[in-house]
Amino acid sequence: MSPDIPPHLTNNLRDLDLTDHSIGNRSLTHSPNQIKLSGGSSPILGALTKAWKAACKGAIEFNLQGTLQAPSDVASFNGKDGWVAFESIDGLTVSGGGVFDGKGQQAWQKNECNKDKNCNVLPIEQNIRFDYVTNSKVQDITSKDSKYFHINLLGCKKLQFQHVTITTPVDSPNTNGIHVGRSSQITITNADIGTGDDCISFGDGTQDITVNQVTCGPGHGINVGSLGKYQNEEPVSGIRVIGATLSNTDNGVRIKTWPASFSGVASDIHFEDVVMNNVANPIIIDQNYYPNSQCSNESPSKVKISNVSFKKIRGTSSTKEAVNLICNKSVPCQQVVLSDIDLAYKGSGGSATSTCTNVQPAVSGKLNPPTCTNKH
Repeated sequence: MSPDIPPHLTNNLRDLDLTDHSIGNRSLTHSPNQIKLSGGSSPILGALTKAWKAACKGAIEFNLQGTLQAPSDVASFNGKDGWVAFESIDGLTVSGGGVFDGKGQQAWQKNECNKDKNCNVLPIEQNIRFDYVTNSKVQDITSKDSKYFHINLLGCKKLQFQHVTITTPVDSPNTNGIHVGRSSQITITNADIGTGDDCISFGDGTQDITVNQVTCGPGHGINVGSLGKYQNEEPVSGIRVIGATLSNTDNGVRIKTWPASFSGVASDIHFEDVVMNNVANPIIIDQNYYPNSQCSNESPSKVKISNVSFKKIRGTSSTKEAVNLICNKSVPCQQVVLSDIDLAYKGSGGSATSTCTNVQPAVSGKLNPPTCTNKH
C-alpha cells in the first residue's frame, strides 16, 4: 500500500485535478489516460504515489521526467509497504527517463535484520510496486536508494522491463533490485542493477520468466528463492537467464531453499551465456540456506529441484569453490546439467574446485573446474 491519496484523486483519471499540489518549477500535466511529470526534483507525495485502481478503465501511461523523491523518514509511511504502487491495471506504460529516489539512507541505518534474527522489522517500503498489472511495459526509468526492495511484482502477467537502471550502495540491506512473486510471462531486458542484496530474485509462484542482457553488481547475484520458508508456496518453473554479466557480486547464479522447510517445487530453470567478473560462488545450488543463523539446518529442505542447467558460464571466481551444488538426501536434485563451464580462480591455494552433494550432474563440453572435484 502507498500513502493516502487525496479524495479527488480516486475519481476517473480523465477528471483528475492536481492543481492543488505545489511542485515549484516542475511541470505536472495530464490528459486522458496519461500523467507526465517533468523537470527537476520534487518531494511530491499525494499526487503520484498510487496508480488509480478502480477508476482507470483503459490503458495508462505514467511518464516521469526528472526526479521524484520519497520522504527520508520511514515513520512517515505509517507501516505501509510501498511508496509508488500500480495496482490492477491492464495496459500500463511507465517511462520517461526519470528517477524514483527512495531516500533510503536513514532506513538502512535502522535495518539490522541482516545481522539479528530477532530484530524489529521496519516497514517494508519498496520504491515501486506492481500488483496484478497485466499486458504492460516499464522502460527507461531509474530506481535509486530504495529503503527496501526497489521493484516488487505480485500477481502480474505479461509485464516487460526494458532499459531499467537500479542503484544503491553495496552496504544497503534488503535492497533487492527486481523481485518477482506469483507472476508469469515476465521479461527483463537490458537492465543495469547494482544493489546491497539480490539483483534479481524469483519467489514462489513465479513462472515463464526471461532475463536477457542484464548487468549485475554490486549485489548478491541472480537468485531463485529463497524457497520453502512458508507453507503452501506455489511452484517455480520456466526461469531463463540468457546473457548476463555479473561483477564483484557475493553470488553468481543461485537457487536457494531453506532447511527445515515446507514442501515445494522448483523446475525448468536455466542459466546460459553468463560472464562472471570476480564473483564469489559463481554457480550455486544451496539447499541449506540460512543467512545469519536465522534457522536450524538440522532438518533437510523439502523443496524438490529438477531440470536445471548451467551452460556457457565463464570468467573469474573470487572464491576457490567456483561450482557448489548442495542438494538434500531426502529430495536429491535431478536432471542438473553443466556444460561449457570455464571459471578461473585468481587467488592463492591452487585452481578452482567444485563440490556436489546429493546430485549427479550431466556434464558436457569444457569443464573448468572439473565437475565434481569433491563428491559427498
